[in-house]
Amino acid sequence: MTRLVAFDFDGTLSDSEMTVLLGERCGVADEMADITERAMNDELSYAESLRKRASLLEHLETEEAEVAFDQVELREGAAGVIERLRDRGHYVAIFTGGFERGVASALDRAGVEVDEIVANRLPVKGGRLTGEVEGPLIEGTKDEQLERVAGERDTPMTRTVAVGDGANDLPMLEVAGLAVGYEPKPAVEPACDVVVESMFELADLFENEGILVPDVQHER
Repeated sequence: MTRLVAFDFDGTLSDSEMTVLLGERCGVADEMADITERAMNDELSYAESLRKRASLLEHLETEEAEVAFDQVELREGAAGVIERLRDRGHYVAIFTGGFERGVASALDRAGVEVDEIVANRLPVKGGRLTGEVEGPLIEGTKDEQLERVAGERDTPMTRTVAVGDGANDLPMLEVAGLAVGYEPKPAVEPACDVVVESMFELADLFENEGILVPDVQHER
């Protein structure tokens, strides 16, 4: 029986932080990083933090935003894990408070696809970012998305896997059949069934759980 495997993106599938990369294009990267850290440690609501970060990007030219999105990369080994999951017939989703364009850019360059992406967007007007943000994962939560996709696919919640690192991943980690923390923040680790520190450790975990068949070729 196949599973639904949901990944966070920034800090999990990617070690890039999209808002920081965007902030570097307009000189506010340090402010971005501070807001992000507070949110990931559950010191600030995710919705509030995301709106604060988006507001700092007001008037950034779309060409500069594209430069930032093109810098977003998957972690070493992430593409291989995704490919192996899909080869086994599992449904792979990305749920991120980050932005569609950055996720798509990273996946395209890595030559890998997922089954579904739920992400936010940065509206543009007159060739510049408006400083606003829109999408399903501002006020919406990742547990809602996990339950929605599981319901649509008739997948029992016991057959779901969530992989994340930050406070906005807590809702899906708490309801998933298997909750995996990827170098999780201190406030998140108690909600995790297991913690990993690399994509190769994650692949080993999935093999041990019977989600993936052992691959003697992948290097650790």
